[in-house]
Amino acid sequence: MTTVIIQPTGITADDVLAVARGTATVTLDPATRDAMATSRAIVDGIEAAGRPVYGVSTGFGALANTFVAPERRAELQHALIRSHAAGVGAPMPREVVRAMMLLRVRSLALGRSGVRPQVAEALVDLLNHDITPWVPEHGSLGASGDLAPLAHCALVLLGEGWVLGPAGERQDAADALTAAGLKPIELAAKEGLALINGTDGMLGMLLLAIHDAAHLFAMADVTAALAIEAMLGSERPFLPELHAIRPHPGQAASAANIHRLLQDSRVMDSHRDDLAHAVQDAYSMRCAPQVAGAARDTLDFVRTVAARELVSVVDNPVVLPDGRVESTGNFHGAPLGFAADFLAIAAAEVGAIAERRVDRLLDVTRSRELPAFLSPDAGVNSGLMIAQYTAAGIVAENRRLAAPASVDSLPTSGMQEDHVSMGWAAAKKLRTVLDNLTSLLAVELLAGVRGLQLRAPLVPSPAGRAAVAALATAAGEPGPDVFLAPVLEAARAVLAGPELRAAIEREVGPLG
Repeated sequence: MTTVIIQPTGITADDVLAVARGTATVTLDPATRDAMATSRAIVDGIEAAGRPVYGVSTGFGALANTFVAPERRAELQHALIRSHAAGVGAPMPREVVRAMMLLRVRSLALGRSGVRPQVAEALVDLLNHDITPWVPEHGSLGASGDLAPLAHCALVLLGEGWVLGPAGERQDAADALTAAGLKPIELAAKEGLALINGTDGMLGMLLLAIHDAAHLFAMADVTAALAIEAMLGSERPFLPELHAIRPHPGQAASAANIHRLLQDSRVMDSHRDDLAHAVQDAYSMRCAPQVAGAARDTLDFVRTVAARELVSVVDNPVVLPDGRVESTGNFHGAPLGFAADFLAIAAAEVGAIAERRVDRLLDVTRSRELPAFLSPDAGVNSGLMIAQYTAAGIVAENRRLAAPASVDSLPTSGMQEDHVSMGWAAAKKLRTVLDNLTSLLAVELLAGVRGLQLRAPLVPSPAGRAAVAALATAAGEPGPDVFLAPVLEAARAVLAGPELRAAIEREVGPLG
């Protein structure tokens, strides 16, 4: 178990992963409490002076010009949370909600939100007691931030709303707080607004997606190499000098991976000097680095956007050190929405080109003498025929999901919020695209392994041998048809997990 210390300078992407997916506990650095207390003192001074400030002494959104009397300002904050907790649909996954809560603590800790330290500490208590608010999947437009999802989190701090039970069921928040020995908090002026006005849901999903995409893009090089090897493809298109003349860094890294993965292979040796061998492989084979490499470069861009957001103040209004309280548009999710949409497009294409290689592997007219559908007894047996159907269906779904959400703004709040980012939707569908990509690459992994097995007695590359060994229990040897769904599930688990990549890297060195 590790501890993530929240400092007034922010946190890292690794911190978010450690809390969202791991067992890390969270604590506030004393300097964070001091920064928040200083910020809160400014808000208290504004209240005492009676100055009109959005969200402190006024209503919200289209009600920004409605004055709220001092004796009703705490009520205003509680009413805000209750009214904005208006989501519907299935609950968001635990990891997303935990990432979102941690990122809201991070934002408050920057000392620009004007809230008391105990507000952030209350969120930390939820994380450390493994209390996960029930956050419905629909409700956020990505401006003013993720209002509804964050309101569902904040409502639990008040002892209201719902939390996820041990089996994912819905439970009353009050019961969960009591069981953990926690008490509801009372909000002061500005604090309800500070709890919900941010991009934390979008950013949390994007950070999780970045981590997943990095693994999947590396594994896409592995499955491409397996397919190319099984189809007696050429390694020459992956020579470094061919990629130095088109200096996209992702392309060079992907090509280097594939070239290294194809070395020390008796399968490759068997045709390397064969004059009858095809002069050029199909695009899905020799252009693998161009597609996967472009996806890698897209991922680097998205990492840059997420890194900037991790050090950003995304509240409204914000409390400046000189005592001013200013309205901003920093809660708008356009940077994150664009990034999520861009990465979804890239990931969809990585899956699409993988499916094209699977189709070639199964087609007896294009697979260079492999049996039809990779079945030793095609006709009575269908081999992996329908696995390719499944892959094709997933490619079609990913193409639909790759349509950008961030261009689909709808006005809200009486035209006060007349342009929104749809960043929540962009990040949510990105996660679906990546989940689908996992399945697509698993189909290619299985097809590549089956193709290499059918090249026996030729011995495949170290990567090929590692892949065959990883699927040995589930896939067995080529033979009569079996119930294929469990085999595909096993291939997906191998593809998604760290063990196969680790085994390959022990043989060929770290993948770029």
